[in-house]
Amino acid sequence: MNLAALTVIIYLLAVFFLGIWGKRRLGKSQELEEFHLAGRSLKPALLTGTLCATVVGASSTVGMAGLGYSVGLPGAWWMLSGTAGLLLLSIFLAEKIRDTGVSTLPELVGSFYGQRVRLAASALIALSWVGIIAVQIVAAGKVLGAVFGGDETLYMVASTAIFVLYTAHGGQRSVVRTDLLQFLIIFAGMAALFISALQVTGNSILFDQSFPTSEEMGLGGVISMLLVVGAAYLVGPDMYSRLLSAESPSSAKRSALASALIIVPLAFIITFLGIFASQLFPGIPSEQAIPALMTGLLPPAALGLVTAALLAAFMSSADTTLMTTTSILTLDLYRKARPHSSREHLMTVSRLMVVAAGASALALAVSMPNIIKTLLLAYTVFSGGLLVPVVAGFFREKLALTSTGAMAGLIGGGGAALIWGQAYPLLGLAVSAVLLFSVSWLDRRQAPVTGR
Repeated sequence: MNLAALTVIIYLLAVFFLGIWGKRRLGKSQELEEFHLAGRSLKPALLTGTLCATVVGASSTVGMAGLGYSVGLPGAWWMLSGTAGLLLLSIFLAEKIRDTGVSTLPELVGSFYGQRVRLAASALIALSWVGIIAVQIVAAGKVLGAVFGGDETLYMVASTAIFVLYTAHGGQRSVVRTDLLQFLIIFAGMAALFISALQVTGNSILFDQSFPTSEEMGLGGVISMLLVVGAAYLVGPDMYSRLLSAESPSSAKRSALASALIIVPLAFIITFLGIFASQLFPGIPSEQAIPALMTGLLPPAALGLVTAALLAAFMSSADTTLMTTTSILTLDLYRKARPHSSREHLMTVSRLMVVAAGASALALAVSMPNIIKTLLLAYTVFSGGLLVPVVAGFFREKLALTSTGAMAGLIGGGGAALIWGQAYPLLGLAVSAVLLFSVSWLDRRQAPVTGR
């Protein structure tokens, strides 16, 4: 066994056993809130670490380096869009979200517009977020296949099994504790690969780039990315699950701000990896930029570290997204269908939902192997349906919004994004806004007549 493979195995075992240890921290009560929200006790250091690890996933590593390869430094706008969303979240919404005391984003939507909108939001998020889990699985298969050879599908299955098992075992506490370790590994690995590539290409390449736009990515592309990708952080259910797990509203605000600032340099480091690869390995598929640098430049020990860093990025995003999906399926859908279920029964259902969502994501990963295309579709559908109703919901009384209007905006915006979103990524947002306000206005006009 070579040194790179040994490093990766040690990393996987460390993450797995750290996740298992997370269950012991739950205690004997096995309370549902502890499983899904870590008892709402996360301190700023852990909260910031898990937010950063959630942001840095497959799209922000393999996918964003691929953008750097194909469009240059403006590819960094993928992660910088997340930074913009997190900054807005921190400044305007983080404390309000934590103050609500809800458990999930759909429950928050339900507090704004009623239970039928909550159910519709739950279905939309669950479907979209399974796609995001799938992207992380695809990326793990691609990287391990490029580094070690063999069948990518087998690597996908193995990676999925690890994060599904520790998530089902320990819940949110396991996810948070593994995330902090994984983010430190991510930063170290990406920095090591950046330094190695820079030594080969020379410093001049750093100053020859066009930003904030380039010939390959104009202002329209930047704005579209800011709105579509940034929205997934401003109203992202995984972001909200972290904020709802904070020990206090002020901790939620500080951690969202800190994570936004921490990931800015990482956005440029990873995008430059794609630019380095375009100089050193012209003609390869863009999403092979990082694997090409790894296999072409690194000695075995460094290769193992960077491979572990990429797996850390994929798995830290996958376990968070999986836990978010599980909470929605259990607390917003299953518990509504069976309101008299005992706490012990819901704990069992939660673990079964982890396995079911993980298996569904694995099946999707095998059938849709393009990272950015798959994730952008998921983000577009989610943002098209939920961004406007959620943000407007905090001001629903001033805006005089109604449940019927929110339902129309959610379904119409999400549907338009699903059908036409790849060609017109902002169409879903526009349709959602028009329907939300126009249907709410019509609903208010009819209310005196119908007796509502």
